[in-house]
Amino acid sequence: MTADCITVRVYYEDTDLAGIVYYANYLRYIERGRTEYVRARGIEQARLRDEAGLVFAVRRLEADYLAPARFDDLLAVQTEATRIGGARVEMRQAVLRGDTPLFRATVTLALLDATGRPCRLPPELKRALG
Repeated sequence: MTADCITVRVYYEDTDLAGIVYYANYLRYIERGRTEYVRARGIEQARLRDEAGLVFAVRRLEADYLAPARFDDLLAVQTEATRIGGARVEMRQAVLRGDTPLFRATVTLALLDATGRPCRLPPELKRALG
């Protein structure tokens, strides 16, 4: 499985009084990375929701904060699917400044139906993500 990368800039609104990225904003950055990863594989999440009643939800997240990002840094957000199961997708993500890793996470997504219950990934979704 291949990793994708997007670029994000740290804006003033992303930082605390010390000019360091507030910890929760890394979760926003990796959410963008996952969204673009799925989009690059031809999956339109709004259409998936509207037509099939299916949505992805974060079930589990394990994160390591390694070094601070600061105002105006240009960051790379890397995303890679590492395991695709019957109803779950595990992704490995990293946020880097240049070659320096700042944040790493392993995120487990569950596919939910219109009632909010877990359901199996349709074969076409598994193929697209794999």
